Amino acid sequence: MPKKRKNRGRKKGDKGREPYVYCDNCGKVTPRSKAVRLTVPYSPVPPDLARELEKQGAIISRYLVTKTYCINCAIFFGIIKVRPREERKKKIPLQQVV
Repeated sequence: MPKKRKNRGRKKGDKGREPYVYCDNCGKVTPRSKAVRLTVPYSPVPPDLARELEKQGAIISRYLVTKTYCINCAIFFGIIKVRPREERKKKIPLQQVV
């Protein structure tokens, strides 16, 4: 059966077995090199209240939250896009695909 991608959709190379991670959306078990990780700032304070507090001079802390998605959920949420065959071969960072 022919391979669709040269690296089989993973970044592990010849490292052998690697740990698995769970998708934060659907719970699917995915190899760590194949999973899509997204780090976003999170604030426990609602945005409208945070704006008012910042006008008064308060400092609102934000936390970086890292979400891990399987390929299906990452495509569904628009984090990564499905690219044509020729564009798949190009090495471009994740930020430029979005």
